[in-house]
Amino acid sequence: MIDWFAESSLDRVAEQRGDPDWVRAAWSETDAVVLRVGELSVEVTADAALLVRPTAGAYDPDVHYLLGRIDGRWWFGARDGDDAGLVLLRSVMDQLPATELEVAFTAMGLAAWHAGARFCPVCGAATEAVRGGQARRCTRCGTDQFPRTDPAVIVAIVDPAGRLLLGRGPVWPAGRYSVFAGFVEMGESLEQAVHREMAEEVGLPLTGVTYLGSQPWPFPRSLMVGFLAHAPAAEPVPAEGEIESARWFTVDELRAAMASGEVVLPPHTSIARRMVEAWLDGTLPTDDPHARSRLT
Repeated sequence: MIDWFAESSLDRVAEQRGDPDWVRAAWSETDAVVLRVGELSVEVTADAALLVRPTAGAYDPDVHYLLGRIDGRWWFGARDGDDAGLVLLRSVMDQLPATELEVAFTAMGLAAWHAGARFCPVCGAATEAVRGGQARRCTRCGTDQFPRTDPAVIVAIVDPAGRLLLGRGPVWPAGRYSVFAGFVEMGESLEQAVHREMAEEVGLPLTGVTYLGSQPWPFPRSLMVGFLAHAPAAEPVPAEGEIESARWFTVDELRAAMASGEVVLPPHTSIARRMVEAWLDGTLPTDDPHARSRLT
């Protein structure tokens, strides 16, 4: 599991990547590797490790994206339009080592952004990839676009008895329950989004909203920002069409529901899973609205 609080092992070489000749030279290094990705998928080996290949042929800035350097080796992502042999990242992400997961998140997020940024938002002309894939430039007016990240809040809600509120969406896999999340709207702070989203999703007023941690989530290009919040011991009112059910759990009740298969938690590599596990382990400070906890 990645400790998202720690320094990244991926050196993104922000200063050098603006030189196209330098990026081509990195592509031509003998130990440089490339990972094929789609908007939601990656190429993996039979034992679910990332399948990377030596870079070969000419560097194409519209297909090959410089991810950065790890332990002296250059890593590139490639979106060639052929998704044959790729698998959904969600299906293998729990098996990937921390460094490979970060690389996959970066490559897949870039691929999704490039696919939707082919034209200039100012004048409508075609754009081209620059800075090793970390930007696109309009071929007519020269406007630069940069990869977009959509912030979303994800909230662990507890009541005065220390119970945790979990819910499920109507199209989720059978038994899947999780904490609640929603996108931040224009002109909103993260904390304001927490209050609004939870009022909309489960109809509960909150107090003691406390930051926990964050995680990139490339489905397609979000940043999940985790919070702990306190609510009264009231029955939640699930948002029609959005929340199928919402239930309070004690630790013993959730452990029993997990053991029986009644409740299935999100993937281990998700911040949602780490929030629930921190509550199960007693490391989430449910009794102090101003306490802070690290989700490591």
